[in-house]
Amino acid sequence: MKTMALTAMVSMTVALGAAESPAKMTVIGDWRIAVEAAGKRAEFTIESVETVTVIAEKHGQLAIYDEKKPGYGRGNKLRGVLAQECTARNMLIPETLVLRAGADEQSPLFVRGKDYEFASDWGTFGRLPDGAIGEKQPVFCSYQYSLPRLDSVILDANGQLQLRRGVGHVANPVPPALAAGELRLANVWLAGRMDKLGDAQLFPLLEQAYPEPPKQSPTVAEQLLPKTIAKLRSGEPIRILAWGDSVTVGTFVPNPDTERWQMQFLARLRERFPKAQIEMLTEAWGGRNTSSYLNEKPGSPKNYQEKVLDLKPDLIVSEFVNDAFMTEEQVYERYGKLLADFKGIGAEWIILTPHYVRPDWMGLNREKDIDEDPRRYVKGLRIFAQQNNIALADGSLRYGRLWRQGIPYSTLMLNAINHPNAFGMKLFADALMALF
Repeated sequence: MKTMALTAMVSMTVALGAAESPAKMTVIGDWRIAVEAAGKRAEFTIESVETVTVIAEKHGQLAIYDEKKPGYGRGNKLRGVLAQECTARNMLIPETLVLRAGADEQSPLFVRGKDYEFASDWGTFGRLPDGAIGEKQPVFCSYQYSLPRLDSVILDANGQLQLRRGVGHVANPVPPALAAGELRLANVWLAGRMDKLGDAQLFPLLEQAYPEPPKQSPTVAEQLLPKTIAKLRSGEPIRILAWGDSVTVGTFVPNPDTERWQMQFLARLRERFPKAQIEMLTEAWGGRNTSSYLNEKPGSPKNYQEKVLDLKPDLIVSEFVNDAFMTEEQVYERYGKLLADFKGIGAEWIILTPHYVRPDWMGLNREKDIDEDPRRYVKGLRIFAQQNNIALADGSLRYGRLWRQGIPYSTLMLNAINHPNAFGMKLFADALMALF
């Protein structure tokens, strides 16, 4: 997703403006909705998602299909459903996939279950060892896939309600642009193929942006990060370590030097504290968690002692969505050790709660009415931080309210799983700056 998509997403949150109350939306037919807003009522027909047809997509050779791997990693990836690094789940229309030995329709067909196999939900495929597809044989794939979309209900410059179609994208659709004088009142989320609309697709904008807590004095940082605050204000050099997993690696965003959460945080700290001399370091390991660091032997490129503690940071900001398997008890044990270690080197600490990831990975069956994070890990972090007077930047809270701003949070995931785009990274920076 380009930077302009971040702008589009940000503009979504500045929507109610002159509208005195949120739009009321009702499903009145399989593909019909009624909208009441600004003293007006209108009915609209929603177009179903677009189906894209791909003919003879060439793959130079196929990997062996490995059903033991996760669905997104079992073999070659169909390019039509490819997101940032893997495929977008449930976008392939599985019954349409055909594999041939050549590009024309007269070329021999390969047989599923004999020559090849594929993950129907993830759109990954590979050859079978005893099938007719050779190790280096090119294969031509034809198939169809869905293109999710965000449509918007607009109050135009003349005070009339309009439905405007969004631009489809396999993983990161953005709502349609607004013209001067227009207000976005609601979004309609078409996540993929469906038989009809339901309430789950209707996202009236209930708030313009995350409701920032009132400014307090002293601030959380002044109370819990006194050494950090003192150095930021005085201009004494300060070293900050961003420690985490792939979300902290963050090189999947288009402009990592400015769009990763730690770089957005850095820029805003410098703006907030003009005298500050900040050294921002990143130590992160994609696909790993805190256990991974702790289990690495001395001399390893990811040894915890050498790559975290020995850097002697003044402030550590930790982000580990990959720790989300933990229970409250496991959080208390693991993070208790980290706290003792950080105190041992004189470092202050901010715990950054994780973003929301794929709904099914979180036990969710919807993207609305999800203010409360269901993960025990997040609950454990909140309790642990409160009991130990640790600064908590609650990114999870901000993700949980995106639906109130008309945003299905999954549309922010560049890989259709758990890698936030620049706007998603901004939510972390927002949570961090709220402490200051």
